Amino acid sequence: MEFSGAVVDVDGTVVRGDDPIPGAPTGYRRLREAGVETLFVSNNPTKAPPAYVDRLGAAGYDVGADRVFTAGSVTTRYLRERHADDDLLCIGESGLLDQFAAAGLSTTDSAEAADALVASIDREFDYDDLCTALWALERDIPFIGTDPDVVIPAPERDVPGSGAVINAIAGVAEREPDAVLGKPSDTAIEMVRERLPYPPEECLVVGDRLDTDIALGERAGMTSVLVRSGVTDEAALAASDIDPDHVIDHLGEIDRVLG
Repeated sequence: MEFSGAVVDVDGTVVRGDDPIPGAPTGYRRLREAGVETLFVSNNPTKAPPAYVDRLGAAGYDVGADRVFTAGSVTTRYLRERHADDDLLCIGESGLLDQFAAAGLSTTDSAEAADALVASIDREFDYDDLCTALWALERDIPFIGTDPDVVIPAPERDVPGSGAVINAIAGVAEREPDAVLGKPSDTAIEMVRERLPYPPEECLVVGDRLDTDIALGERAGMTSVLVRSGVTDEAALAASDIDPDHVIDHLGEIDRVLG
């Protein structure tokens, strides 16, 4: 099978922290040499695509801003389509708020004034934030999460991600989010298809997480490739209902898929 496009995850797939994962730069070059158009898609909502150009470039990956989007990009698009005129209460970091501001979205710190709640990774998330989210959701406003990642790869070891914050708020409010964006959401799939306009069977999805990367491939009808260089170990793979089409140790083994 010849492939025309590939969705490639970032953290745990091509880098850990700011360092390239061993073998991954070689695998990325192999994709490019094979004529496969690559699109980096990250579930990290805190940075806009230009920041990824710098980060990936420093790690040895030559990529333009039009070849990157993130959970922040997906969330911003969703909000512009459905909540463009709303005041958004955002439990998240400044990088996400900057993306909202650049898109002309309005934010508020008031639980009473908010028209919708957006929850995301926040390394300063605390009891006061949980109270604010609870009080806002008592008004039955929409509850939106940026991405489902409960843990994320970090340089030393895995750390809590957006999913941990979203789940904490969902638990205290006793309601599930109305939408969780990033991979594998419908909005993310739409954005992938716009930038990789090939038949699904000609596209790969490569990533380290079953419930986001591999689930996106499954939902989009694309060939899924799990790399063992991130958060998924053999026990998690054996216990999951999500079944990747291929499993490799790292992106450097992509030739096993390309043939």
